[in-house]
Amino acid sequence: MQDIIQVRDIMHQYGDKTALEKISLQVSQGEIHGLIGPDSAGKTTLMRILCGLLNIQSGTVSVFDLDVSKKFKEIRSRLGYMPQRFSLYQDLSVEENLLFFARLFSVTVQERNQRLPELYAFSRLEQFKSRRAGALSGGMKQKLALSCALVHRPELLILDEPTYGVDPVSRQEFWQMLKSIQKGGTSILVSTPYMDEAELCDRVTLIYNGKVLASDTPTKIKANWNKVVFRVTSPEMKELEPELVKIIEIESCQRFGNELHLVLQADEAASIINQLETRFDEYMPMLEQIQPGMEDIYLSYMQAVQHKEPSHAG
Repeated sequence: MQDIIQVRDIMHQYGDKTALEKISLQVSQGEIHGLIGPDSAGKTTLMRILCGLLNIQSGTVSVFDLDVSKKFKEIRSRLGYMPQRFSLYQDLSVEENLLFFARLFSVTVQERNQRLPELYAFSRLEQFKSRRAGALSGGMKQKLALSCALVHRPELLILDEPTYGVDPVSRQEFWQMLKSIQKGGTSILVSTPYMDEAELCDRVTLIYNGKVLASDTPTKIKANWNKVVFRVTSPEMKELEPELVKIIEIESCQRFGNELHLVLQADEAASIINQLETRFDEYMPMLEQIQPGMEDIYLSYMQAVQHKEPSHAG
């Protein structure tokens, strides 16, 4: 499958702070590719470089096999970008925002008359087309921003944390919209801090402190991870947790709601669990092996980086 985005050894600094350090990744045509990581991981910096909004300090970036640093005007007409913060005109109505972006991308009147009804049907915003953008709910604002990014039928969508701060129902609806866009042939690069959204992508790149932790399909990332996860529950969790954190053989002890997830080396797990059951019998812990989630894997990779070197900011 042809790569629609190719990033090679990108470095970017803000003063003495490193935002991206030797980042490389590929996005294939027709896929939804997730850029997964928390705030300050470097996601927004990378997306701004891809969109020509930041200069390339080191490395190479091509989109549609065109050099971003030299051919961005050609790329821009084929690209749709949705920034992290809602950036449409708050005082304009839904319809006025759509018309503005249609004119901005030189969409003809005939195309516009066909495109707007399609976008209204897709986003279910037609009944709100006279409402000012500033008066929309968070989920509706995201739908409008996505519709404006789609008004010129781009081949590639770059979406920077489009579901951040949006309620769960709106998040689900938004991802249904992305799947529909993908079926229409559009390639999508989407960033998110939500690990559950990684499972909705065809491929993902896990990024932390400006470095790639892993990049592949979610299934392959899980298969290549050589650790196991045990879920721990106990009526004495408050006393048990600090004791488990101290045990060096446990690579990670993270709280997930009312339970703990222990990350162990696969070949050492049976021995360690036997020791835990004997040592902490007084706390009556229940230990159960579970399938690792993307959050377990991400935290494991993140902690390995933290132990190796000082942190960066980006």
